[in-house]
This record gives sequence, C-alpha cells and structure tokens, in this order.
Amino acid sequence: MQLRDYQQQAVDAAVAHFKQSNQSAVMVLPTGAGKSLVLAELARVAKGRVLILTHVKELVAQNAEKVSLLTATGSIFAAGLNQKDSSAKTVIASVQSAGRNLDQFNQTFSLLIIDECHRVSLSEDSQYQLLFSHLRLQNPALKVLGLTATPYRLGTGWIYQSHYHGRIGSTEQASFERCIFDLPLRPLINKGYLAKPVLLDGLSAQYDFSSLQPLSGMDYSDQQIESVLGKMGRATRLIVGQLCQLAVNKQGVIIFAATVRHANEVLGLLQDNGQQAGLLTATTANAERDQLITAFKAKQLKFLVNVAVLTTGFDAPHVDLIAILRPTASVSLFQQMVGRGLRSAPDKTQCLIIDYAANGYDLFYPEVGSPRPASKAVPVQVPCPDCRFANVFWGLVDNDGDIIEHYGRRCQGLVEHSVNAIPKQCNYRFRARICPDCGGENDIAARVCQHCQSQLIDPDKRLKEVLSKQHHHLFRCQQMLLSDQQGVLQVQYLDIDGNPFYRHFKLDTAAQRRALYALFVHPHNRTPGLKPKNYQTAGELVADQDKFRMPQLILLKKQAKGWQQLDSFFDYSGRYHNPATFSGSAD
Repeated sequence: MQLRDYQQQAVDAAVAHFKQSNQSAVMVLPTGAGKSLVLAELARVAKGRVLILTHVKELVAQNAEKVSLLTATGSIFAAGLNQKDSSAKTVIASVQSAGRNLDQFNQTFSLLIIDECHRVSLSEDSQYQLLFSHLRLQNPALKVLGLTATPYRLGTGWIYQSHYHGRIGSTEQASFERCIFDLPLRPLINKGYLAKPVLLDGLSAQYDFSSLQPLSGMDYSDQQIESVLGKMGRATRLIVGQLCQLAVNKQGVIIFAATVRHANEVLGLLQDNGQQAGLLTATTANAERDQLITAFKAKQLKFLVNVAVLTTGFDAPHVDLIAILRPTASVSLFQQMVGRGLRSAPDKTQCLIIDYAANGYDLFYPEVGSPRPASKAVPVQVPCPDCRFANVFWGLVDNDGDIIEHYGRRCQGLVEHSVNAIPKQCNYRFRARICPDCGGENDIAARVCQHCQSQLIDPDKRLKEVLSKQHHHLFRCQQMLLSDQQGVLQVQYLDIDGNPFYRHFKLDTAAQRRALYALFVHPHNRTPGLKPKNYQTAGELVADQDKFRMPQLILLKKQAKGWQQLDSFFDYSGRYHNPATFSGSAD
C-alpha cells in the first residue's frame, strides 16, 4: 500500500527526530487524515518492538488492521476484543487493559506510539503514566510518540512544550516535549482527501448559551446547561423538525446533544417525526452500543444521537450531516465533533455542519492554547515587537477584520528551539505585572518576581492595606469617555452610581505627548505590542476611543485640590469587584 505524500512526510519527520533526540514527540494530523496508516508504517520501519496504545477497542481494531496491511500482523491486547496477546513484534493495546496487566509488558519495547494522545494525563497514578513508568524500567531509552488531531487539553493548554515552527507550548503541564509535525486541515480538503465542511449556525432556531461560564479548567456543567435548556423547549422542537427535513437527502446524521435528558428529548422528537434513530450515552451497555453503531454504519439508522461519546474512535465515512446542539468551551472538542463528518465516502463531497449552540469556532484557524475569554473572540495574529514571531492570540476584530483588542500576555516565540536544547521563550510581554523592587516585568498572575525573586504583593492584600487608611478610595469603573476640551484630552471615568473622576492631558509639546503615551495610551491600549498611532491632537484620540480599554479599578487618594490617582487595575479579578465595596465620588 502506498502512503499519501503527507503521511510519508509524517513518518519521515518521526524517524528524523528520533535519530537525533530522545525527546517525547507529538504529530498532529486532522481527523480522517489516516493516522492509523502512519503509525502502521512506523511500526514497520522500527528496528525494535513497538507498542501502539489507544483508549477504545474500535481504535485498537482499526490500528491492528492497518498494521497487518503494511507489516507482519500484530498481536492485540484488549479485553474489549477478547484478546490479550503481547507476544508479537508490534502490539496494539488498549491503555485500560495494558495498565491492569503490567506484568504482561515486561519485554523491552523500543517505540511507544499513543493514538489520540491528547488524552494522556500528567497524573502519576493515571493508567498512562503507570504504564509509561513500567515500560521505561525495561528500556530507559524508550522512544515515545503521540498522534492526535487536537493537541490541546482544556485547563492545561498545549500538550507539548515546544513546536517545530518555533513557538512555545505549555512549559509546565505538557505531556510531551516537542511537536514535530503539524498538518493543516485545508490542504486535505483542497486535494479531495477529506469532505468539504459547510459550517452554518442554527437556521430555524438556535440555543442561546451566551450566559454560561465554564468551570475553571473545565467545560460547562450539565447543571448550567439544563438551566438554559429548560427555558428553550420550543427551540429543540424546531431544531429537530428542521433536521428531519434536511436529512431527506442525507446518508447519515450525528447529533451531539448537551445532556442525557436533552438527548432523550431529541430522540423522542425524532421518533415522533417517524425517524429511525438510536441513542448512545456513557452508560449505554457495550452490547447495545455495538448493535447501534453497526446498524448506523449499515444505514439501517439514519440518526445517531449521543452525549460526548462519538468524539473519538468512531469511523462512519458516510456521515454527511453533523448537528451540534451542545455548547463547549473546548476548541478541541468542537473539532473532534466536526471531524466525525469529514471522512470521504462514495457519493459524498461535503458535510453539512450546523452549530445550533452558536459556539462560533472556525475550523480553519489554528488553535489557541488557552480558553476563549469572550464569546465573540476569534484567533488573531499579533507580531512580537522584539523577535517578530507571529503570535496567535484570542482577540476581537471589527467588520473589516482589523484587530480592535487581543488578550495575549507573552510572546509565544522561541529564541532557541533546536532539537536537543531546552526551549527558550522570547521575553516580550504584551501585558505585564511590574515588580516594585526591581522594575522587572512578570506575568499578570505572577506571585513571585522572576527577576529578583521578590514576593509580589497580592492586589487584594495591597488594596485592603491602603483602603484601611484615611482619605483613600477605590473607584470601580463602569464607563470611560474621552472628549476634546479646547485641545486638552479629558478622560472621564464613571462608577456604578454615575460619579465621575477626571484626568486631563495636554498635547502641545513633545514632552506632554510623551506623558500622554506613558500615562494613558500604552496602559489603556487594547492591542499592546501593536504600534499605536502618532496622536497629535485630542480630537484624534476621541475619534479612536474604542481602541482604549478602561481599568476595572482606580485607586485614589484625597488631596487638598481633589483626588490623586495612585494606581489603575486593568487585569484584576478579586474580591473588590463586589459593588458593595465601593462608595463615594471622585472629581
């Protein structure tokens, strides 16, 4: 069997990497790109024994099939397939079965390949890590390679420390050291290897999940979702009715429901409309699950409703309609859901994807290694002023696509990123916390200065100490207005009660303009790192007032002639957000 060009390139990248390095590696290939053939070819060319690891029996069987096509038949070690044989040169195993039978893996393996490797946890007592430790006892020089379509974990970020394109990953919480191959989705579609995705928002109806807030490091909770869905019963009926109409000319439809209760409601409505449909949840018995999947693949069922089950390890190429009825804070999960419909099949050129939850992700943009900070945020490219690396951050754009705000903190570029070197990240910070002792820049959430190791004062602790003194006031901003007062820029901040605090800036001399930039333009800039305009008049600033962000809090001190600003807090999140904390006016 001849590999496709990109599959061979992936194999070559892995071979080249492990010839010169023992660093654990990741390769990123989109869903449907043929990861099974890549790992099968790697098993063929490897000189020693190979263990291929994954998390569901369907992928174990799929990988074993591809291994047998390219090299000697491998042995399968998976309880779900009623086989536990670890004797062959290539062993294809489920992590659950291997982790429970470590004594069956006392042989020396030279290469470990983990399919769907974004599932690997750093927890020492996880089945993955226990197995890794056991394998390294037999061979400390074990080569470790992961394959995934989505190299990001919600809550911890990128699963690798550095990327071969020259960007940093997650330096502290990465399961792998280096990404060595990353294949974009668009070329596979353009070459006809994958079906073209046609992504639409809900047509007849749409859920409004905009009020939801993801749990820290996690996705939205079922309780949150149920509270919203309870107010939108009619929307579900309209959505299912539309899907039944659209499905007339479709081969197979997968529906991703939000909760088990929601899924049962959707299933009932499908059946009321005379549709043959099945339902899969995490509690569906294995025998019933296998029966439903077999019937769906045989096109005996047109609809398959599921709750977070068919995101990985499921291959039904005929699927040409994906309906997403659940919100998610995870770009990776969204891409995994969409990926179920991108495989090519006879009489299929495209897959219709309808996002009824208004998640708003763009399949062709690169991922951003952090949770989306706002519902309208999109990936934006921000060059570093120091190293010129093209960062991709979450941001907001106007109707022309120009960046009006970004949420980047530090440049993601690598100054040093050779194969065996420790990755060295560019030091430029788009937003920083200044150390009062040495003046060094730190991450806005840092507790200790990275330059002098001084303890950085917690904002809440500092505010508590200052506000305990007389004549100090904490002003909670609700609005910021700019105006031209006879050539002088007036900045008016309004608090929750409409009380104002004013600042004034003259622009007559070069020194006054430098002060304006230091005290107002740079700290209020929504796009730090991007060069601001050369403002010469107050009117120019007023015309661009949407380009400036207001502080959440302003710390003031009473003087004989009014209030003096002591500090402003732009990236604050703490107890002093509570409106009950604030009183008084400042002018």
